[in-house]
Amino acid sequence: MTDISFYLTLALYGVTTLLYLACLLRSTPCLSGLARKLLVAGFLAHCLAVIHRAIAAGHLPITNMHESLSFFALSIVAAYLYFEFRFKVTSLGSFVLPLVLVLMIGSSVFPGELRPLNPALKSAWIYSHTLLAFGAYAFFTIAGGVAGMYLLQSHFLKKKQLGTLFQKLPSLDTLDEIGYRCLTFGFPMLTVAIITGAIWAAQAWGSYWSWDPKETWSLITWFVFAALLHGRLTTGWRGRRAAWLTVAGFLIMLFTFIGVNLLIPGLHSYN
Repeated sequence: MTDISFYLTLALYGVTTLLYLACLLRSTPCLSGLARKLLVAGFLAHCLAVIHRAIAAGHLPITNMHESLSFFALSIVAAYLYFEFRFKVTSLGSFVLPLVLVLMIGSSVFPGELRPLNPALKSAWIYSHTLLAFGAYAFFTIAGGVAGMYLLQSHFLKKKQLGTLFQKLPSLDTLDEIGYRCLTFGFPMLTVAIITGAIWAAQAWGSYWSWDPKETWSLITWFVFAALLHGRLTTGWRGRRAAWLTVAGFLIMLFTFIGVNLLIPGLHSYN
């Protein structure tokens, strides 16, 4: 059942990604509506796959790259759907859904066998810490997509190339508002995730902070988005510089989540 739901999700996300990309070329209410409905269907199938795997494993399915990439993709879609229904920004899906599809394809490549949870990690903190971290990463991913769109729109304005693609993308003010909301949602979640992770680490390994590679890069990610949010709140920092810093923060976050787990040995590495 889990495999059926997973590959159904992968197929639906693949079709949905193509539809959202098509919306950039020729957006119609019918096409955007179909893309949205298929995305919701894929999201529900994805939820079913994750829930079924959680029941089978007996814990939150985030203990290997197969599970984590899938759960990350699910978190991104959940965050995206909020902004899709709140702001009616169909074009944002053209920048976000390709990443979701890549994550799901990557998840399908990694071994998916069920493994027992490490005894040291059997704690209620697994839910608060990991759910908050995945939520923060999802909102930062949306912020990265929005920042890319902002840079593209500002380029079109600077060059006075107000063609078809420019007309399809939201205004700079709308993109700025969405990006700011992503920060106000994601940054507190990451902050609490780091705090709860430290408490969990003290219980599991006897130390609140050991400068494990994942801890170090999570802190770097936190500082980047803290600087960005501080600049916005104190000096009204907006525009291209803020967008570039958001993109940098997004790339650092991706390395923290994927690169550290795969490339740097540590307590958070996947074997």
